[in-house]
Amino acid sequence: MSSTRTSGTRAHRTVLVVGGGSAGNAAAILLRRAGIAVDLVEARDDWNATAGSGITLQGNALRVLRELGVWEEVARSGYGFDAVGIVAPDGTALHITEDLRTGGDDLPATVGMRRPRLQGILSDAVRAAGATVRLGVRATSLDQDDDGVTVRFTDGAVGRYDLVIAADGLHSATRAAIGITDRPEPTGMAIWRVAAPRPTGVTRTDLCYAGPAYIAGYCPTGESTLYAYVVEDYRDRAGIPPASYADEMRSLTRHYGGHWPEITAHITDPAQVNYTWFDRMLVEGSWHRGRVVLAGDAAHCCPPTLAQGAALSLEDAWVLAQLLISADTWDDALLQRYHERRIGRVRPVVEASVRIGRWQLDGDRDADVPGLMGRTAALLRELP
Repeated sequence: MSSTRTSGTRAHRTVLVVGGGSAGNAAAILLRRAGIAVDLVEARDDWNATAGSGITLQGNALRVLRELGVWEEVARSGYGFDAVGIVAPDGTALHITEDLRTGGDDLPATVGMRRPRLQGILSDAVRAAGATVRLGVRATSLDQDDDGVTVRFTDGAVGRYDLVIAADGLHSATRAAIGITDRPEPTGMAIWRVAAPRPTGVTRTDLCYAGPAYIAGYCPTGESTLYAYVVEDYRDRAGIPPASYADEMRSLTRHYGGHWPEITAHITDPAQVNYTWFDRMLVEGSWHRGRVVLAGDAAHCCPPTLAQGAALSLEDAWVLAQLLISADTWDDALLQRYHERRIGRVRPVVEASVRIGRWQLDGDRDADVPGLMGRTAALLRELP
């Protein structure tokens, strides 16, 4: 991208954000706050119809949410805690670790919350910031030149932008449209998730690495709710009828004690059970082509073994917005600096997340999972 366009103030700059998930919403909020005009298009008609029952937000994610101005609402809506327990299949606590507060000492180590609630908070903040939002709309073509990008949309509209941020997720159509061929690959594991009432004694995440599942865990998401999950070998989803999802998950959770019998009793509605493969991807080389730049899952994804997917996406948006807001010139060198700042942080997290799963698949009894988690947390405590 050879343009040296600086024409004018931020008020004259225009950005298109493709995708209304964590990365896209965060970028839209931060850029609008700086006076940059933002259009956001989201393929779904229902912006808040997010899959999954819950989300675990580590401190480095909370740090960005505070920058977005939504931390207080997140704190009211979720459940904060500072420890993780390792338990036996019968529920006996084997080890309790105080988590490192990766977002700083003034934020909890972790907040669990309902995923649709987080999406609702962020989407409301996007609208409040003054971004133009169009739902049920996709970009159909992107024509670039030295001065900008002309984008055509499925609703017939045509827009002209100084920059396009591709935050349209793991299977990003925008990534493919600009010629980046990296694709997500399954890691060999899959996860069953469900929301359930929170037993009184559940005040932190507990994880079991034994029994019929690779991982059986739960995370409180509010005063009366949690989400529970079990991880197994991945299977062809086409061979699992959705009507059987509750039965499939109960067939694993019924082998666990402690709080699990109470949780299992509520796994009855297959429509409330989510089944997802673990994928990994890291786009190698620069994350932009011309004036189109990737953020979030469009650039990288990892298994949730370290609960860092949303956090890394939020960090992408924060770093990219900082660079765009502070620069007089939006050029190739600026977008390359964004990649350089992110890749050294994202790569070890992706690799560590995959490695933990690999150790489990291989049955490696000498694996130092706590040590790897601790080293990764120390890295994430530093500012991105």
